[in-house]
Amino acid sequence: MSISSDPARQLLRHTVATVAYRGAKALRAAPESFATFKSGDSTRTPAKILAHLGDLLDWGLSMAQGEMTWRDSEPLPWKAEVDRFFAALKKFDDFLASSESLKAPIEKLFQGPVADAITHVGQLALLRRLAGCPIKGENYFKAEIAVGSVGAEQSAPRHEFD
Repeated sequence: MSISSDPARQLLRHTVATVAYRGAKALRAAPESFATFKSGDSTRTPAKILAHLGDLLDWGLSMAQGEMTWRDSEPLPWKAEVDRFFAALKKFDDFLASSESLKAPIEKLFQGPVADAITHVGQLALLRRLAGCPIKGENYFKAEIAVGSVGAEQSAPRHEFD
C-alpha cells in the first residue's frame, strides 16, 4: 500500500482539514479585542490558546518527523498568530501528504496533538460567544471539508443555525 492510499493517514489528514475548517470559522471576523478576552481570572486568552494551537501542530510535525520538540510560545500579535496557525496546519499536512514515512504512530498523533487541537478550536468558538461576538452553529456533517484544504480560506458553510 502506498503512503498516499493509507486509509489511516488519509483520515488523519481529513482530521487536520477539519481543524482548519472549524478553526477558520472560529477565527473569521473576530474583532481585535477578542485576542485579549478573559472569561475568568485563571483562563487563557484566545491569543494564548491560538499560540498553544500553533505549538501543538509544530509538536505533531516534529513527532511525525522523528523528533519530540515542544516549545511553549508567547502569543504573537493576533493577525500573526492566526497566520502562524494556518502555516503550522499546512506544514503538518504537507508532511502527512508526502512520501516520507511517519516516525510516530498515527493513533498517537491523533490522540495527542490533533485531538488537543480540536478541543482548543472548540474553546475559541465558545469564547467568541462569551466575548459577545458569537459565530453561528453549523451542521458540520454537511460541511465541505476536503483533505489538503488547510488554509484560512475555507468553503462557505452549507447549513448554519440561527
